[in-house]
Amino acid sequence: MRYKYESRTSARILAAAFSLALHLPFAAPTEAQIRLTQQEALRLAFPEPAVIERRTAFLSESEIEMARSHAGDGVAIERRVVTYYVGSAGGSPLGVAYFDAHRVRTLNEVLLIVVNTASRIDRIEVLRFAEPPEYEPPEGWLAQFEDRNLTPALSLKSSIAGITGATLTAQAVTQAVRRTLALHAVIRPLDGEAASQR
Repeated sequence: MRYKYESRTSARILAAAFSLALHLPFAAPTEAQIRLTQQEALRLAFPEPAVIERRTAFLSESEIEMARSHAGDGVAIERRVVTYYVGSAGGSPLGVAYFDAHRVRTLNEVLLIVVNTASRIDRIEVLRFAEPPEYEPPEGWLAQFEDRNLTPALSLKSSIAGITGATLTAQAVTQAVRRTLALHAVIRPLDGEAASQR
C-alpha cells in the first residue's frame, strides 16, 4: 500500500474537484440539497485548534478484496484511491474522516464518516442529500451508529434500526458505514503511520 501527502496545489485541485462533484453527479442540486461544505464538515469533526491533514492511500487489488471481505456481502468497494483526513491535536491523533458518495435510490448522498482512534464510528454528517427530503436520514437515526465498530451486528438485519418509509436510505447509509470501516481496517492510517508512509 502506498501513501502520499498531497501538496497544497494538488490539495486545492482535489478540493475543487470534490466541490464540483457535490454539484454535478446524478442531478442538478438545489440549495436545500447541500447541507455542509467539505471544510465545514471537517471542522465539525475536528474543531480548531486541531490540525487536519489530507492523505491518500493507493490500494492494491488484494487490499481491495480484503476490504470487500471485511465489509460483507452487498457492500460495493470499487475505489483503489482513497482520500482521508487525519485530525490531530498536540501531536496526538483524534480520528480519521472519510467522505462517502453513493446512490440512495436514483439520486446521490454524500456523507462524512469519522472513525475514532479505537476504530469505532465517532460521527456521521450529511453533506448532500439529493433525494426528496422526507427520505433523508434523521440525526437521531444516524446517532445509533456512534461508537459502533465493524461487526455482524452492524446491519439492518441485526442491531441497526431501519427508517420507516425510507428503507433504501437506511441501506445506503449502513453500507457506507460498513464500507468506510472496512477501508479503514485495510488502510490502518493510525497504526504505525510513520513507518508506513512512503
